[in-house]
Amino acid sequence: MEEKIKVQNLYKIFGKNPQEALEKYKTGTSAEQLFKESGHVVAVSDVSFTVAPGEMFMVMGLSGSGKSTLVRCLNRLLDATSGSVFVDDEDIQKVDGDRLREIRRTKMAMVFQHFGLFPHHTVLGNAEYGLKVQGIEEEVRREKALKALELVGLKQWADRPLSNLSGGMQQRVGLARALATEADILLMDEAFSALDPLIRRDMQDELINLQREMQKTIVFITHDLNEALKLGDRIAVMKGGAVVQIGTPEDIVSNPENDYVANFTQDINRSLVLTASSIMEAPEPLFLKRDTVRTAMVRMRSIDRDEIYIVNSQRQPVGIITDKDIAAALKKKINNLSEIMNTEFPQTTESTPLGDVLPLCTVGLPIAVVNENGRLKGIVDPLDCLNSITPNTVDSEDTSDSEQPEDTENSSDSSTAESEKTVD
Repeated sequence: MEEKIKVQNLYKIFGKNPQEALEKYKTGTSAEQLFKESGHVVAVSDVSFTVAPGEMFMVMGLSGSGKSTLVRCLNRLLDATSGSVFVDDEDIQKVDGDRLREIRRTKMAMVFQHFGLFPHHTVLGNAEYGLKVQGIEEEVRREKALKALELVGLKQWADRPLSNLSGGMQQRVGLARALATEADILLMDEAFSALDPLIRRDMQDELINLQREMQKTIVFITHDLNEALKLGDRIAVMKGGAVVQIGTPEDIVSNPENDYVANFTQDINRSLVLTASSIMEAPEPLFLKRDTVRTAMVRMRSIDRDEIYIVNSQRQPVGIITDKDIAAALKKKINNLSEIMNTEFPQTTESTPLGDVLPLCTVGLPIAVVNENGRLKGIVDPLDCLNSITPNTVDSEDTSDSEQPEDTENSSDSSTAESEKTVD
């Protein structure tokens, strides 16, 4: 996979002697013991992942899991204790101050939870601030800022005081400020969590629409699994500073790697996350112009099914037959599949959510799953569809982050408060 961001073996430890604490940690001292003995906090522990260009990569976990600390290491608002963060194959942990500032200004923009805006500036003044820091001349930065405000639907508010805007609108300004810099990478730290639920959903939809057009590389921090599942191409789940699973939304919901992840997903509406492709089986169809009723009988017995689909030469489904159809055809000495197949059958696409597949289950036939060209890619058994949307059952009830002090992320916030004011 092509990589825009590559994180390798990243550690961040807070305390007076982080390197000494890291050595103890690597040789077996637990995070709890380190904290009790010396007050050191292991905020990020041996994290590695890659983010592809144009990918929306979600990082989620409970409070204190290390996710906000991690995102601040990506643009070096916090210096990592150990490890590497490559941006376009350049390790930002090793660059000097001038180069780091250049990377922040041109390659990476950040959108904060509490907006990080200037109340004494106009909407336009806030939107163009990042460009002003870059030294862009006034006319050019105004043009770029207005374009960014138009993208988020606020161009008509450009000359208004910031105080005239609601919380949701102010977050749009924060997003516009990041977009105006034309940075390839957006780092979004709990960007929507301070918003009311309805406004939050609107902002999520807005980001999805913008991303279709912009194709930015986005690392989005959230504690909300529903938000992660809705927005993410892939999700990294963190616990105690470590990443415990990385996968697509379907992977996370369908195949949680441990009880911690399963507990996150057990109350999720799986029908909105899982798609037909996640539960379909190989179709093993018959070909209309090649196969006959007798070959259909042999095939059906070999695959132990009561129904089988028939496709044309382009592998598009054109009909379905059952074991009863075959039995009746043999009695009548019919050998042509077109004479007995049922041309009315349930059909859906690979990307269709299971919630939309459910109504097709009432037909009582396997559901044909096709790709964008109409080619048969699989079949979904109605019973499998019903079973797949049943929540996971989890033996363990441990969803706590007891191994990580509650205020791990907050410990980074205070040390970077001033930086947040100047980085976007």
